[in-house]
Amino acid sequence: MNKAVHTDNAPAAIGPYSQAVIAGNTIYVSGQLPIDPQTGAFAGEDIKSQTRQSLTNIKNILEEAGAAMSDVVKTTVLLADIKDFAAMNEVYAEFFSEPYPARAAFAVVSVPKGAKLEIECVAVK
Repeated sequence: MNKAVHTDNAPAAIGPYSQAVIAGNTIYVSGQLPIDPQTGAFAGEDIKSQTRQSLTNIKNILEEAGAAMSDVVKTTVLLADIKDFAAMNEVYAEFFSEPYPARAAFAVVSVPKGAKLEIECVAVK
């Protein structure tokens, strides 16, 4: 039985999807844009502040689901510009420790709402 996860500490879904879904002991977190849930605006215009906000949103959703960043086993990072990879990676490293989750990161034509990135993850608790 699947269970939707919702927290006011992350942006509300902007379409017909859940912030996350728990299926068994696995948590699937939807792609998180760098939107500050308190203001509804991007946390900043640079890749570092946007990465930090996207990962903070993920952290808050996982906490609502009873998990932590250390439970993340896989992430996917969608970048509007692959040139932002190194700066994104710096901030990303602040949120994870060994053993690091598996990850895919790639550039896409565009990210919703003109964001510089979107990050999704899978966690197991």
